[in-house]
Formats: sequence, structure tokens, C-alpha cells
Amino acid sequence: MEGKDPWIRPLRGAAAPRARVLFLPHAGGAASFYAPFAGWFPEGYDVTAVQYPGRQERFGEPFVTTVEGLADRLVPSLRRWAAQPVPLVLFGHSMGASVAFESVLRLGRDRLTEHCRLVVSGRTAPSVPRESPVPDSDREILDHLAALGGTDPAIVRDPDLMDLFLPVLRNDYRAIARYRADPGAVVDTPVLCLTGDRDPQVAPEGAAAWKNHTTAGFRLETLPGDHFFLTDDPGTVVRLVTECADAGGR
Repeated sequence: MEGKDPWIRPLRGAAAPRARVLFLPHAGGAASFYAPFAGWFPEGYDVTAVQYPGRQERFGEPFVTTVEGLADRLVPSLRRWAAQPVPLVLFGHSMGASVAFESVLRLGRDRLTEHCRLVVSGRTAPSVPRESPVPDSDREILDHLAALGGTDPAIVRDPDLMDLFLPVLRNDYRAIARYRADPGAVVDTPVLCLTGDRDPQVAPEGAAAWKNHTTAGFRLETLPGDHFFLTDDPGTVVRLVTECADAGGR
């Protein structure tokens, strides 16, 4: 699958993996965002990331315009892994958490979640109403990104880079605005929720509410930092992910 499937970007391989970890990017993000995390994993972990259409090596492909559509398109790439007796951890940050959640729901319908784990990061639970509107105009989107600290200032200052970057952002922000998760949706996989203690997007109760969306084990970890807290201490994030992979939690 690796190297042939455009949805899956290999980051660190393992010939006979003890676990697989698949990262799903945030709005405007790409698979390369997770490359620095790969080196923190212990031997035996196969680490990959999702590459959404319309960015990096998939630049010429049309965007997928909804969160549900991203999950629909991604799940066929996951079924073979999910069917194997090796833990498969789907780790989604921000928008990626919603795509990961929808993907696990779909794998559950196929009865392929026995060995799956779900890590949701920087995202309020589906059962909690959105407290603030999603930015719509380019200026609002850029201001929002600046407040979250998720964009390299060099990109914002470079008009040519912004011409490439803004269409991706517009698509992803609109996908988030359209997304209406079933507030009663439940997965049958263990869920680890990671949140930053200064994340302006996710209130503590909004993170804790993920416990209502699993019939298996639930764990909440609050780490120092804002919305992109995971980049501040990748070693701790990876340790928590490996603990999630290694523990059954059911």
C-alpha cells in the first residue's frame, strides 16, 4: 500500500509492525506536518500520514469538499490494515480529528474496528455545539490562523505562497462549516483525547465530552500549550499514542 496509494504518505516503515499509526492533518495541513513526529516512535511502529487531495504532490487534484467525503474516500485505503491483527491508531488533529472519527465510524459499519484505536486532538466532541462561527472570508481565515499560531509567518507574508495556500484553506474551512456530526454517534474503539490547556478552540468540557462517543475505553490528557500544543512536545504526544496502541482499552 505504501508508496502506491496517494492517500497514504509513508513516514517510517516497519517490516513486521507491532502497531500502525496514521496521522490525519488539520485544516490547511498536509502529511509533511507529521514528519518530525515519526522519529520519536520506538522500533516496530509503522508511521504514515494522510495526504488530502489538492496539496503537495496531490496539488493538481480537485479538493474533497466535505469532512464526510474525505472519510468516504479514505476508508478504502484503510480496510486492509484494519482487518489485520495489528493495532491501527488513527490520530487526527483539529479537522483531522473529525475525519478520523468519521473514518472509524465507517470501519465500524464494516466490522473492522477490533484492532483500531482513535486519537482525537485539538477538537471539541461532536455532541458539543460549536461556540463560535467558522471564519469565512480570506481575512477572517488568516486572522483565525494567526490567532491559533498554526501558520508559518513567512507564508502569510509571501503573496505567491498565499495564492497557493488560500484555496486549500478556503476549502477546508468550508468543509468544517458544513460538517454536522451526529451528536449521538459512537465508535466501539478506545478513544484518547489530547487537548492544550490554552487552546482557544477547545474548552475543557468540550474535550471531556468525547467520552460520550465511545463504548470502549476513554482517556483525556491535557498538555501545556495552545491549539498546536502537539508541536511543543512531540515526545510526550508520541508516548501517549504508543500507550494507546499498546493498551487494549476495551
